[in-house]
Amino acid sequence: MAEGIEIDDLTWRTEIALCMKQPDLPKLRDLCRGRKIPDDCRPQIWKIALNVIGKPDALVTWDGLLDMGEQDVLKEDCILQAAKMKLAEEDEEEVSRDMEGLITFFCKSRGEKYRSSSGLVELLSPFITLNLPLCEVYNCFYAMQARFIPRECYRDGKPFHLFRQLLQYHDPQLCSFLDSRKISPDSYAQKWLRSLFVCICDSEVIHAMWDYYYLESDPYFVFFLMLVMVLNAKDQILENSTKSKASIIEMITNFPAQLGAEDIEDFCALAHYYAVRTPTSYRKDFQPFLFGTKITVNDYISNSLCLQISLVELLEAVEGRSNTDVKFCLVDCRPAEHYNNGHLPTAFHLDANLMLQEPEEFQTAVAALFATQQQSIEAGSNAGGEHLCFVGSGRESEDQYVNMVVANFLQRGTHFVSIAKGGYSAVHELLADDLTGNLVDHDSKKCIVCSPEAFSSEDESHEMSQGESSSDTPMSPKMSATRSGLVDKISSSILNRGVDVRERLGRLITESNKTQVERHVSENDKTGKRYRGVNLDIFSIEDPDDAVASSSDEHQEAVNIDTWVKRSDVIRHFPCSEITGSGQMYSSYILLTPSQLFILREIVDKERPGWANIQSRPHLTSIVKITSKRKHPDLITFKYGTSEGEDFNITGSQRFLIPNSKQVMKKIKERIMKVIE
Repeated sequence: MAEGIEIDDLTWRTEIALCMKQPDLPKLRDLCRGRKIPDDCRPQIWKIALNVIGKPDALVTWDGLLDMGEQDVLKEDCILQAAKMKLAEEDEEEVSRDMEGLITFFCKSRGEKYRSSSGLVELLSPFITLNLPLCEVYNCFYAMQARFIPRECYRDGKPFHLFRQLLQYHDPQLCSFLDSRKISPDSYAQKWLRSLFVCICDSEVIHAMWDYYYLESDPYFVFFLMLVMVLNAKDQILENSTKSKASIIEMITNFPAQLGAEDIEDFCALAHYYAVRTPTSYRKDFQPFLFGTKITVNDYISNSLCLQISLVELLEAVEGRSNTDVKFCLVDCRPAEHYNNGHLPTAFHLDANLMLQEPEEFQTAVAALFATQQQSIEAGSNAGGEHLCFVGSGRESEDQYVNMVVANFLQRGTHFVSIAKGGYSAVHELLADDLTGNLVDHDSKKCIVCSPEAFSSEDESHEMSQGESSSDTPMSPKMSATRSGLVDKISSSILNRGVDVRERLGRLITESNKTQVERHVSENDKTGKRYRGVNLDIFSIEDPDDAVASSSDEHQEAVNIDTWVKRSDVIRHFPCSEITGSGQMYSSYILLTPSQLFILREIVDKERPGWANIQSRPHLTSIVKITSKRKHPDLITFKYGTSEGEDFNITGSQRFLIPNSKQVMKKIKERIMKVIE
């Protein structure tokens, strides 16, 4: 048996040698899968994987001067890193000097200043140990930086917002806990990402990890390595939830130090498991500005409520053309009238308005969604997928309610939650060449994208409330096979119940078209008697689409809810939900005192039940307007500001979902009247 193993190893080594002579990365990947790469083969395999074989010597252009402004800092960092590399004592000085020279040339050639936090010294050290000529060491190091290290590996950088989306996608509960403790990925993963774990793992672990990493040739693989690291430590993180923020960050940061070389195969296999179960949009949409040519992009990564799915990926899945392991369950959150006049074949209908109009109906619809999803998966239908993708209208004024629905699913701890980028409007545009063939029940005369002039903002919901379905439009032969009868049947049932609800709500009144830039109320805002000589029309029923900014105060005061509601100066307290601009809802309390309101937001921490943060404390005289929505009478917006003659200067706002809002508003109004009189 031992002789057979030796023959197999000899054959394998022979094949590896042939692949290294005639570089063939795919074949190398197959040969090395599940095997430990011999130390003597590693230098050549890394050069092949990094595509630096035959590259010219870049160092010939260097003048050899070590004269950067940060030279002393770099020199000290190189000395410290060389001391960690388990070298012979006589080699440490030479290695330190070589590292200093290579990084000096790297920084000067790119016009960059050296920073200790850049991770350059750590990243260079594994290449130094390969015993390659310095010119080849530099070429490998440069290629690694360009292909595998994302830009902005600093505090609040885009890679960390992207990683948070990945963590939320696969484990929203853990992500929510870390958010509640204000532990962002950049606080524990900066060292991991900028040095590819060199700063925390020993050299044997790094060699084994980088072997796999290079052969995969996937720059995003590090994100999945980080994901596995955090997910595997979930129990330990939650068990230590009562410890200080700094202690938890230190604990998470040091998790990779527990890895041994023998763990790497399983570690990387788990990372691959999560990689193939993540939508490809995660990679493709962000490739250009994380690893490609530098371009200017907006901040939609950090501002996104959850992962956004490209329409190309979504439609491939709908049509059954996707060759990935990701299968989507589409959830169309538009009003019933819009859904009836055109939707994707496999889309389940869940009217976002139900969440505010009829919470019980909404819960019924959600239960039906989960049941349909499970049955579709078991039936092998294209409509069945573990990955929920919510489709809005693509119009910001309506999609704020879709965001609330998505936030609700995330708060439930639902895995694999995403939003279709651009919503139905973008789907409609992409399929414009054959709308009848690609959409179900599409009616160009009633479709709001085709005929926007047929609807006005003031009567759209009323006009469409009859929910008449245009069922005469034939379904496309190429997509009819993908439509799920079960999805249609249950969606129609929920849809019709939603229409009945809307018919009971009555007519809308004209929306205010006035748009104002607002910010969150601040304790520092000027207060005083705003209403002397002013027409006091501050309580009205409107349908505003005001953006509500959430509090960004990192030094909020934590208080015991029971103690505060029993304070002698608290006249009444009202349970409610505060709704942020992104649609997230937080269990909260409004406390009414003789002169001001206190807004308390419950702390999501099982170790601190009954505690809340004070979000704001607006003076009653700073409330210049209180509005409710005709469609959603319990959705209340407080607008804060100052008066200038007969005009109001709105300086901030907060939005709440308040049960029995009519009685609550009556109490607050009475108190405001007493204060201003």
